[in-house]
This record gives sequence, structure tokens and C-alpha cells, in this order.
Amino acid sequence: MPKAVSAAHTLPTWGIDAEDAAGNAGGMIDVPPLPADFRLHPDPSLGIRQDGRVLLGGAPYRLMRLTARAVPMIGAWLDGKPVGAGRSAGLLARRLVQAGMMHPVPPSDATRPSVTVVVPVRDRSEQLARCLSGCRGTEVIVVDDGSADPAAVAEVARAAGARLVRRASNGGPAAARNTGLACATTELVAFVDSDCLPRPGWIDALLPHFADPAVAAVAPRIVADGPGSGLLGRYEAERSALDMGPAESIVRPGAAVPYVPSAALIVRRSAAGTGFDATLRVGEDVDLMWRLAAEGHHVRYDPSVSVAHQHRTRPRQWLAQRVQYGTSAAPLSVRHPGLLPAASMAGWSAAAWGLVLARRPVAGALLAAGTTALLARKLSIWCDRPWTMAARLSGGGTLRAGEQLGRTLTRTWWPLVLPVAAAVPRSRLPLAAATVLPALLEYRRSRPGTPVVPWAAIRLADDVAYSVGVWRGCLRERTTAPLLPRLWWSSADGITPPTSQSD
Repeated sequence: MPKAVSAAHTLPTWGIDAEDAAGNAGGMIDVPPLPADFRLHPDPSLGIRQDGRVLLGGAPYRLMRLTARAVPMIGAWLDGKPVGAGRSAGLLARRLVQAGMMHPVPPSDATRPSVTVVVPVRDRSEQLARCLSGCRGTEVIVVDDGSADPAAVAEVARAAGARLVRRASNGGPAAARNTGLACATTELVAFVDSDCLPRPGWIDALLPHFADPAVAAVAPRIVADGPGSGLLGRYEAERSALDMGPAESIVRPGAAVPYVPSAALIVRRSAAGTGFDATLRVGEDVDLMWRLAAEGHHVRYDPSVSVAHQHRTRPRQWLAQRVQYGTSAAPLSVRHPGLLPAASMAGWSAAAWGLVLARRPVAGALLAAGTTALLARKLSIWCDRPWTMAARLSGGGTLRAGEQLGRTLTRTWWPLVLPVAAAVPRSRLPLAAATVLPALLEYRRSRPGTPVVPWAAIRLADDVAYSVGVWRGCLRERTTAPLLPRLWWSSADGITPPTSQSD
């Protein structure tokens, strides 16, 4: 299962007017204005400059210029006022939400549409019973996806008062969810995996988001079922691949949260169409999210609501799952060209770090300083202190680019790196440092309870197992797209785009 992380580096520009905010700025698809009774709250990344005329933030990190007429609207929204009537206000609010600079707050009295819960399962009747215990009070469809013991599944469904639909043969989670989706008649459908432990009220807490007609899906945060035992159990509780973190976000490629897992997910049936791609045994949730985004729909991630999940904590099963996640990269790259390169960043940053790895740190530093100077020149027409801002943006982005390259060494490129290290002795130390430092930096940021050495070792094993799946998937799909980097040097207006990574 791929993850993507956006990092600030240098900036494209948007010129957005309160009256013409519907323009297709930044390549974004037009969607309806944000409803007038919604409110907005700022993303932690949002910065305001030039008396409110310049906004910085979002994901990818960007600079947005506003006309004088838009400035008081932003001020009112930051003070907690609703979006208000008027198409121009609603469109500007929508653009801020699309950019990830601000997040929508639905009205508390928003209508709660009816929901059907769909639970796909193959055997695992004990887990199913626990899952269904948290779905009481809601219409539930259990889809038996070719269980070896269908009687046990049928008995659990009957005891919980759920409707049972049986598939004659196993088609995988995507096919089972689609079967349930086709059987549902309500406006919304909530998918819940049988190894989840939903808490009462989680669906009701997410329903207000659907008061926005552009919203096609909403996902809660997936958390571990308890603190976890043993080193691997604690690692999973602190860093599960299903946990998209504590920050609210729009969900789309390039956003802070680029996808959400389907372990617990509510979708608008009319937007979902026929549902998941049943030919995908893994990565089907990523594919659906990206198709919805490409069609102009919004998907929201709301971590204020959580659903517990029983993570795998046995080493062999855990490694097998990570390998399986990695196999999704190749078929997703075929379906969504350009969205899953091995690394994606400004070419200048990659070149600077390449010089460092070649033991030319002074040359790398000079290159980074040169790009900072160019950025300061471009920012001078919008900022009072362009050099300070350029140093912060370019310096921070270059550091993050180095961390991304280090992660790519273990998460994708290690079969190529090992022969280089064996053949070129002077490359061993910088390559070893580049391999270990990203895990140590992440440990410092997250402050997990596990000691640093075993945590870093598990973290590296996580990446290596994922990369095995990536290479296996590439061989199967006959593509190299997930193994290749994507570098760019400037945007159409001459300003370097923000650094980002998909791995």
C-alpha cells in the first residue's frame, strides 16, 4: 500500500480572485461552491503575509495571491464566521479546501443520510462477531466471500440481525465490497472490514461531511486495538500502515493524506458507481480514491473519529503483508500514470544530495545556496523579507528531499544500491548514513515508546519488505514506473514546484 508525503520546498503561484475563483488554478477540477452554512478552520501550515494578500501553506506547499476583495472574507472565516451566501465566496472557500490550506466544518444540525454497513468476510467468524457488535442500530449486509465454513459465518450474521449475501467463490475484498454495494439501497454505504472493531457513534460523527454535495467519501482514523504487546505489536500500534495520522486533510494525490484505507470508509453510492476495481487484490482503496479525485469529487479524512483494527503482529504474517502492499505499486502506476514514482522532487535538490553522496558536500551546498538565491529573487515581489522566507522554504525542502532520497534507498532502490556499495568502497559510508538517518529522524519526530535500535531495525525491515513487493509487482506488470524518479526543474511560470514523494 503506497504512502505519499508532501514536503515544502519552493513555490508555484496562484492568482485567485474572490470573483473568479472557479478558474482551473493549479490544474484542479471545478466543483460546486462550499455550502454557505459551512465554516472553515486553518490548516497548521497556513501562513498569512502582505496584510492578508498572500497565503502560504497547504499540500503541496504553495503560495496563493488574493485580490483585495478576498482579504476580508479570509479574515471573517478565520474569526469563525460561516462561508456565507454568494457564489464567489463559496468558490474561494472551495479553493482553499482543495489546496489543503483550510478545512471545512459542517453545520452541527446537518441532515444525517441513511447508511448501510457492508462487511466483507471470508471465514474469521469470531472476528466478524466482534465487528458486528459495534454495528448495532444500523442496517448491515455481511458478504461471505467464499468461506470454507459458511455455516459459522451465517450463524454470526443471523445472531447480529445482519443480512447475509453469499458469494459462491472467493473474489477478494474489492469484489465482496462491490457485491454489498450493489445490494444496498441507502444513499450512503459504510465499508467495514471484519477485523475492525467499530465504536458506537463513529458513523454518525462522520455523516455531517456529506452535507457538502462535492464530498463522495469520508474516512476515520484507523488505530490499533490496544497498545500492542512485544516489539512488533508496539511498532504497529505506533506506526501502522493503515493509520494516516492525526491531521485532518482532503484526500487526493499530492495532499498531506493522499489516500485512505478501505478498512473503514463511508461512500456516497451515486459517486462510487460500481465501486472498487475487483481485479486488484491490494491497492483497490487507493485506486478508488484517486478515481474519485480525478472525477472532481472530494474525499475527507477526519481523524477526530477512529475505528480500531486488529493489526498483524506475527513476524512472518507481518512481512508477508508488507510485501503484498508493495505489489500494489505497479498496477496502480499502470492505472494512474505518473502518480507513483520512486521519488518525486525538484531536480536541484536531487542534484545537491547527489553531490553529497559523491563526497562533494561543498559543491552540494553551493548548489543549494544558488537555488535559494533564485527563489529569493522570485519571492521579492510578494514578500517583505524574501531572503528569510527563501532560506526557510528552500533549506527545509532540501533537507526533506534528502530524507526522501534516503527512504527511497531502502524502500525501492536497495537491490541497486548494494552492488554499488560493494563495487565502490568510498560510497559505503554516505550510503549507510543515507539509509539509517531517515529512520532516526522519524523516530525523533514521533517519539515512540519502543527503544530506538529495535524500532529502527523494524522500520528498515518494513521498507525492505515493501520494496520486495514493488519489484515483484513490476516484474508481473512489466513496468519500471515505480522504480524511476520524477524530477522537475521549473514550473510554467519559472518557479520551482514543491517537493513531494510517493513511495
